[in-house]
Amino acid sequence: MAKKKEVKTAIVGLGKVGSTFLKKLLEKERQGIKVICVAEQTQDTPGIKLAKDKGIKIYNSPEDLLSPGEELDIIFDLTGNPNARKALRSGLARTGNLHTVIAPEVVAYLVWDLIAQGEEFPESGAKRGY
Repeated sequence: MAKKKEVKTAIVGLGKVGSTFLKKLLEKERQGIKVICVAEQTQDTPGIKLAKDKGIKIYNSPEDLLSPGEELDIIFDLTGNPNARKALRSGLARTGNLHTVIAPEVVAYLVWDLIAQGEEFPESGAKRGY
């Protein structure tokens, strides 16, 4: 039997939505999803506490989160902040990283539907564009 590919992920934004999403992704680690780092400016969110408890690398800014380079497969941007997404795109372009992809909120909703078995995704007021 072939070994399952491990998908290395990161989450930017650990507010209500990001914290809930992190918890759900961590439940799926045995299925090949690995959260290797997170970024959040506010250091007292439930997601930050969970990341610390699990030994996940924590960054203060989206730009710093890019340091794993092409080891990182997917970045879930759950900030709702277009400037954070621009910073991520610029950082990937500046470093020549053509591997890592940025998944906006709408992709997080799709992933949630696939892994959460009917649980409601926490709502945010964030715009869901790319």
